[in-house]
Amino acid sequence: MDNSAKINSVEDYFHSQPEKVKNTLLQIRQCIFKVVPDAEELLNYNIPAYALIKNGKREQQIMMAGYKNHVGLYPHPTTIEKFDEELKDYKKGKGYVQFPINKPLPEELIIKMIEYRLNLLTK
Repeated sequence: MDNSAKINSVEDYFHSQPEKVKNTLLQIRQCIFKVVPDAEELLNYNIPAYALIKNGKREQQIMMAGYKNHVGLYPHPTTIEKFDEELKDYKKGKGYVQFPINKPLPEELIIKMIEYRLNLLTK
């Protein structure tokens, strides 16, 4: 990310990224909107966040961030735990997974993860 760019919106964030990173972030954004068409898009911790329910706080959001060689997706620790086996080929931690920008994005898996997280929030 170009640290000299002033980030005031999610669009600013996307436009500050290198092209491959930006495209990967936009693919994830499409996955989120496919599952939750009315997700609220905002900046949280200066990265794109998507409230899955109306006025959703941090625990009710999915976040993402662009890096030099990967995109980080932050769906929530419960989601990472649930999809641990499907995510075995990716670097991951308690609440995040890293998708390399030089490999195809597993869109179907990302959609399933978003659906799972949304289901937990709307039970």
